[in-house]
Amino acid sequence: MYFLLSQLSFLDICYLSVIVPKILENLIVGTIGISKKGCAMQMFFFLFFGVAECFLLAAMSFDRYMAIRYPLHYAVIMKSRVYKSLVAGTYVCGTAVGLVHTIITFSLPFCGLTINHFCEIQPLLELLCANTSPTEIQVIVVAVLAVVGPFLLIIYSYIRIIFTILEKSSAESQQKAFSTSSSHLLVVTLFYGTASSMYLQPKSSYSASVDKLLSLSYTVVTPLLNPIIYSLRNEEVKGALRKRWRKIIFA
Repeated sequence: MYFLLSQLSFLDICYLSVIVPKILENLIVGTIGISKKGCAMQMFFFLFFGVAECFLLAAMSFDRYMAIRYPLHYAVIMKSRVYKSLVAGTYVCGTAVGLVHTIITFSLPFCGLTINHFCEIQPLLELLCANTSPTEIQVIVVAVLAVVGPFLLIIYSYIRIIFTILEKSSAESQQKAFSTSSSHLLVVTLFYGTASSMYLQPKSSYSASVDKLLSLSYTVVTPLLNPIIYSLRNEEVKGALRKRWRKIIFA
């Protein structure tokens, strides 16, 4: 579990590093331009880390299911080789999706040069001169495979987890099992809820102002909240927060 959490933290740091530095440069320095190659690189790495995180969250749900369903055999089943294979698979999927979208998008002619957004698929479709219907279909198909596919695996894993928890006899073991999965389930809800609403929509329903808020939520807000959500599972962290809260109230 902690190996997968370390990978999630790494992806969150990289995910933030793709967008936030350029946003800060635009706000502080006042520069508003980006080269075509720079935009292509930003789009590739944005998709690469985003899709890799989708599949990593699915791998984490599978890990939680194995830990709850087979606690005594967990260390034997989930060996280091299995973890490394799962993580390698997430990076392969991220690379494939990033390359496909970036190559297809930037091989088409652009009519406009101004984008009121960072380099993401939906805003770039607005600038294309050619017929974008095939590209829109490709975006939705890949989104179904890269977003909905892992999400369905997560749902299936949690259905099995719930049935497994309900089979446990003691209330203490049930509470511990639910506590083990609650943090991951909250992270999944935050990430998938905003990402799916962004990518599983046609260009006709695109709204720059709304989609910028959605993009910021899953590229900035969610990665910042992930460490907090997982830290709240730690009793020492919760004790320190309660102690600090009492000092604030009774100060």
